[in-house]
Amino acid sequence: MGRRRTAWWRVAVVGVGGIVLGAVGGAPGSAGPTASASPFRSPSASPSSSTTASSSTTGSSYAFAEGAPSVRGATDTGDADRLDPGTTYRSSLPSEGKVYYRLLLDGTSTVYVAATAVPPTDAAVTSTEGVRVSVQDADGRTCSAPDTASIGAGRSPRPLTVWGVRQLPSTRSLCRGAGTYYVVVERVLRTESSPGDWDLELTPVLEPRLGKAGSTSAPEAWDSATPSPPGGEAVRRRGGGGFTSATAVEQGAWRDDVRPGQTLFYKVPVDWGQQVYATADLSSASGGGASGAAGGGFVPGGVNLALYNPVRGLVDDTSISYNGSQKSGALAALPPVGYDNRYAVSDRVGGMRFAGSYYLVVHLAARVGEEFGDGPFGLTLRVRVKGEATAGPGYAGRSEPSGIFQVGLLGRGSEAVGDAGSSDGGGDGGGGAGMKLVAAGGIGAGTLLLVVLGVWVVVGRRRAAGV
Repeated sequence: MGRRRTAWWRVAVVGVGGIVLGAVGGAPGSAGPTASASPFRSPSASPSSSTTASSSTTGSSYAFAEGAPSVRGATDTGDADRLDPGTTYRSSLPSEGKVYYRLLLDGTSTVYVAATAVPPTDAAVTSTEGVRVSVQDADGRTCSAPDTASIGAGRSPRPLTVWGVRQLPSTRSLCRGAGTYYVVVERVLRTESSPGDWDLELTPVLEPRLGKAGSTSAPEAWDSATPSPPGGEAVRRRGGGGFTSATAVEQGAWRDDVRPGQTLFYKVPVDWGQQVYATADLSSASGGGASGAAGGGFVPGGVNLALYNPVRGLVDDTSISYNGSQKSGALAALPPVGYDNRYAVSDRVGGMRFAGSYYLVVHLAARVGEEFGDGPFGLTLRVRVKGEATAGPGYAGRSEPSGIFQVGLLGRGSEAVGDAGSSDGGGDGGGGAGMKLVAAGGIGAGTLLLVVLGVWVVVGRRRAAGV
């Protein structure tokens, strides 16, 4: 009996401890709370029931989401595998033809699907070839303009990310209803490149409707002045290998090393009402500039700096030609994050439509290594986040994945109206309402632990006394 009581006590403590750990696990810097069950989940989304996607015969430097289930891109809509918002998938993209995936959508939410195509590191690619994605309804009508990304002047194999959307509310009559939709992905302008599949990562995201209807036009004016980049000594911070492993940075200067053919990922928290600016500085090659390099090399588009929004939609990018001398490139001024930006004609403005983690992605062309050696080359990112954070628009439901449009533990109006997710988190980086939640969880769990121990002691004494 003593062993049973001891075992029971251990189980009780572990159970209560789990409550404490669960509360603390949502603190800033952690993985955050587990996403709630989605009405879009299907058995086919689990890794055990998914078909295995083929992969390219040569490796890539991109870090795909760990544990992502595999789906196979179908050659027609009849065999299309289903994608559920909130889940990241692995697949592959053939050299020729379109591949299809299926979505089951409601009639109130906006859904985005980002596709990241990754050529093999040794693939021969041209500047114009790339990847395209679109979302279509059951009648084959395109819900929004297809999005295309190309390799660019650097002619270097690199991850290419495009996004498709079914947006609600919409002034267009297409794609408003609930039902089956399709994600269509294809390679474009492949004329001289190597044959073979490219690896593919797919990330569908659900954005709930607003609690109250708002404006349906983009802001007419905003501060378009570009501030000076942060100065001072750069702090060393190693970039990640993909979107899911992107390294978190904030306002400041950040130092890293990059090798030819490598792509580095960083993420910056940008709240509602804030603007983000970034510059990338690449150091000179060993031995000096073009005059000191063998053959006086020159690589058009040698460095690419891009900014993607929380659903991995491209906001803006810039390419820098490299001749062995130090080079610097900057993103253009962007508007403050605002829900109504989505109604703008400009893609750069339209991409700044929600709060969350914005991704800075830097690629150094493989041809830089051919001209100036394998490096590594010094990289300095200078990031500025301007403006006071404001309250969010007030969503009437939860996003999938949960919390994607939040900054900090709970964010500002980024989740369901009337619950904790819509509260104003203050300017303390998530320490206000979030820490109250953690404290409440800790106090409640501590009280329960004391009650359990008290009951255990009383029971033990009564049994020892023969009661």
